[in-house]
Amino acid sequence: MAKISPIDPELVRELAKLISETDLTEIEVAKGDLRIRVARAVTANVVLPQAAPVAATLPGAAAIAPAAPAAAALADNPGTVLSPMVGTAYRRPSPDAKPFIEVGSKVQAGDKLLLVEAMKTFNDIVAPRSGTVTAVLVEDGQPVEYGEPLLVIE
Repeated sequence: MAKISPIDPELVRELAKLISETDLTEIEVAKGDLRIRVARAVTANVVLPQAAPVAATLPGAAAIAPAAPAAAALADNPGTVLSPMVGTAYRRPSPDAKPFIEVGSKVQAGDKLLLVEAMKTFNDIVAPRSGTVTAVLVEDGQPVEYGEPLLVIE
């Protein structure tokens, strides 16, 4: 006797096709007790614009240090953890709880660093490698963009 699957393979194919044809990174449908979630891995390539050179004839031009090169260097740092999605970053599991990590925290690969809420879903952002958190670049409840630097692990 053949086993009847409650999952419609054609629906899964259609959802996968929809994801591949759009900018969506995941989609979920539910009907009764059945939930189907299709997601794709996202890799971030961040390109930050360089600051325009400051003319030496401007008064005080030597004292100006453009911030864009520092941001570009940060994005190129292999220890920088980038946001995999657009959403709201949360540094703690609940408003009255202590943050997951602080500057100076020792983390292991796979440790939860923070949460990014997107479409009423809280997504764990985990450490891609072990090390020490040297910078936290987002505040609790701050909106973040896809590819935005969140923190640095050295």
